Amino acid sequence: MAVAEKKPLGDTWEAQLAEAVKLANVPTLLMVLVQLTGDLNWMEAPYTPKRGRGLDDNDSGGLPEEIQDEIRAAAFGEIREWHQNGNVELPEPSGDLAATMLSRAMGEQVTPAYGQIVAAELADKSFKRTPVDAPEGFNVLIIGGGMSGICAAIRLKSAGIPFEMIEMAQDFGGTWRENRYPGAGVDTPNHLYSYSFAQYDWSHYFALRDELFDYFRTVARDNGLYDYVRFGTKVDRAEFDEDAGEWIVETSGPKGNETRRVSAIFSAVGVLSIPKVPPIPGLESFPGPACHTAEWPEDLDLTGKRVAIVGNGASAMQVVPAIADKVSEMVIFARSKQWAAPFPQFRKPVPEPIRWLLREVPLYQKWYRQRLAWTFNDRIHSSLQVDPEWEEPARAINRTNDRHRQAFIDYMKAELGERQDLLPDVLPDYPPFGKRMLLDNGWYRTVARDHVTLVPEHLKEVRGNTLVAADGREFEADVLILGTGFQATELLASLDVIGRDGQRLRDVWDGDNARAYLGSTVPGFPNLFTLLGPNTGLGHGGSVITPVESQIHYIVRLLEQVFEKGAHLVEPKPEVYENYNERVDAAHAAMVWTHKGMENWYRNSRGRVVALTPWRHDDFWRMTRDADLEDYLLDA
Repeated sequence: MAVAEKKPLGDTWEAQLAEAVKLANVPTLLMVLVQLTGDLNWMEAPYTPKRGRGLDDNDSGGLPEEIQDEIRAAAFGEIREWHQNGNVELPEPSGDLAATMLSRAMGEQVTPAYGQIVAAELADKSFKRTPVDAPEGFNVLIIGGGMSGICAAIRLKSAGIPFEMIEMAQDFGGTWRENRYPGAGVDTPNHLYSYSFAQYDWSHYFALRDELFDYFRTVARDNGLYDYVRFGTKVDRAEFDEDAGEWIVETSGPKGNETRRVSAIFSAVGVLSIPKVPPIPGLESFPGPACHTAEWPEDLDLTGKRVAIVGNGASAMQVVPAIADKVSEMVIFARSKQWAAPFPQFRKPVPEPIRWLLREVPLYQKWYRQRLAWTFNDRIHSSLQVDPEWEEPARAINRTNDRHRQAFIDYMKAELGERQDLLPDVLPDYPPFGKRMLLDNGWYRTVARDHVTLVPEHLKEVRGNTLVAADGREFEADVLILGTGFQATELLASLDVIGRDGQRLRDVWDGDNARAYLGSTVPGFPNLFTLLGPNTGLGHGGSVITPVESQIHYIVRLLEQVFEKGAHLVEPKPEVYENYNERVDAAHAAMVWTHKGMENWYRNSRGRVVALTPWRHDDFWRMTRDADLEDYLLDA
């Protein structure tokens, strides 16, 4: 039994609890009850929730109202008592029990092994913040002040390892600092798209850009990171000095060109950081405002303008509905088609009583997060495996994938309403999830509007104000917006990295064929750690923060073991590196992203998947719990 400090119970707190419990998610309340009371009967009939549909929170659990009322009443009483005396009968469920609990909360079977990551997060043991005994003089340079860089800095600070951060921009925030186009937001619920160790009082279930930007700056500020960063500075070159066993890093910024020596580099430059601008003939001749969504001008006024959008990926799908009411005409050049799922919580605010509950009752917040993690992270992973016996591979990869396809088509038809003539122009000709699944925030309804024209072709040429589609049609525009994505396969393209024997990382990776052991280390480049590196991105959904936390946990643990051996340099053995990447490629070969005929930004010019992991979150989490020094070459 765990006993926390006794707290006074006031009428106001009790009244707020009563109001919150009335609105609370019932399956989440059930798991809170199990932990507070230790009574496993709360997981059995008649309290067992039914499986939710789609991405819905399933607030009622599909249970009769009288059962819901019984659960809410019991939860009110137990939470009230916990607030008074701090008693939690099951403070740290085992992995097996955690898997069972999540299975009951979801109304479906959760993979037993998944319980390990759930149990660790419930006990706040997933992302450790313990000191590390580093050798004197050992120091780290973190390149980038976005999500990965902030997380790395927090861990290094808690470890007591000296570090400095370099950031090109004037503030923290990464992609949420740069992307300020209308409608920019997250496609993962922000109670999940947040650090496991730094929750936040979110105003919406899916936050828009400004709130996300504020979150990352707040975490950086709360952890004192502004004292460790140099803004407005760019890393131009990093070369390994074999004689000194250090990295020589060249930077440019307000103080001019500088050179510094560091023991290790944490690259946190991000994946979606370099805008991709297609080579459209005549693009420079467009006389009006023209910009990539990642470079949106703060003073861009679209009121009454004829606006053209190139692309229909995640950025375009967000910006189009957001600006539709302002423009006089809109034309969208959408060469490829995207699958998009219903988005029931789009722009839905979190009710104040629920915000209060998430702040005041940690167990509720943790279980709410774990339910989101299963729904958005790994629930569909098994359905992304190709069934070689499936008879209709052109439309789906297996029976479950085909059911998803039909559900998404039915949704498209409903959203298009009277404009069923547009269905051929929006219906993808590849299996669902072959590209990252998007969430529909009004895209289908917007393209069906009278002043919007959807062109299922690429923009072939620009002739001043005239835009020529591949089919020869011409359109006039006042503003041109490129929603054409990023150079996702050319990792670390923004700097020159030179390792042992003068080998350049871009040559080792042959441009767009990046590989790393556990997405983190590369032979010949000692003490270079690539956060959100090759094959760590997510195609099956979920929060990319989860694998980044796993990477950082692993790297610091690796360094700790290296230091214990009296060494200070580490790099993976070539055979370990090769074997790991062979396993990655073999796993991808059996998944939807490499399905015949698929094209996506996950794959490089050779067709190899570079950006995504083939693993489930809990698989990668287990791979990165501890480092095996047998996988590495050490150097004192």
